[in-house]
Amino acid sequence: MRLKGGPSAAMTAALLAILPFSSSGVDAQAPASPRPPLHRAYVEGQTLHYRMTGVNEAWHYSADAKAVVKKDSNGSFYEDFGWSNMVTGGKPETLAPSMAGYSQHLSLDPNVFPGAPNLNGVDPKMIGPVTDLMTFYVDYWLAAKFNQLLKPGDHFYFANPTVPSWADGQRVIVGEDAIDFDMTLKSVDTAKGIAELEVRHVPPPQSRIHLAAAWMQTPQPGQVNNWVQVMRTGDGQYLAGVGQEYFDVHLTISLADGKILHGAMQNPVDTMERLCADAQLTQCGEAKPHHLVRTIEIDLEH
Repeated sequence: MRLKGGPSAAMTAALLAILPFSSSGVDAQAPASPRPPLHRAYVEGQTLHYRMTGVNEAWHYSADAKAVVKKDSNGSFYEDFGWSNMVTGGKPETLAPSMAGYSQHLSLDPNVFPGAPNLNGVDPKMIGPVTDLMTFYVDYWLAAKFNQLLKPGDHFYFANPTVPSWADGQRVIVGEDAIDFDMTLKSVDTAKGIAELEVRHVPPPQSRIHLAAAWMQTPQPGQVNNWVQVMRTGDGQYLAGVGQEYFDVHLTISLADGKILHGAMQNPVDTMERLCADAQLTQCGEAKPHHLVRTIEIDLEH
């Protein structure tokens, strides 16, 4: 099964490492007139409060992310987030003391290239919320940076050449996914003062992940295997899974200042899993389907 946590953190970090050199001829910083709908107008000292809710199989949680808009030494804006008030299964969750001083920097400033979040000292229960909030911000930032979504119906496809890994070499021996970005400006409602952005994270036309065993090579009919994971089980065996992963991200954005008003993410993963006795994955039990859907939402409280 998929580990609990932000499934796109490794993918995002790898993508952003090559983004400045892989825009396929698109001038990502070309100005648009009038101001494009995907544009964050920052005010230093502004505060934001998001409430995140999430469902990851049997795990239901919520948490508060509060930020202050600041400037870095280059004069670029960022949002300095802290996390608190986690609730799991309807009960308050006690977080590690290190979370009291944890600071997550996110930005929609086109001059600030996002990076992977600093997870040092992060309570393991908070890794999912931290990296999922990053996913919302990076999707918006990426769509705005390419500057191709200017009117309703505009569409842009970014073929991501990276194959990131979340393997830690200890518990997770293999962990890879390959996902392209399919972005559409769904609507611009000047009366309501909002824009609707859709970013679909989809399997590429051809699989780029590394599949160690022959039985992993066969995808579901009409689909491409773009997700693979091999985990040690703790009793000397290996749980291996392969299949398809998608993200559908929908963002409601303020036309007045570009703040994210609401974000929703659906993250289905459909895999076939086998319990294997050897690291080469040749002595395995019967394949069993595993379906997981993570659902994440954020709402701007004020």
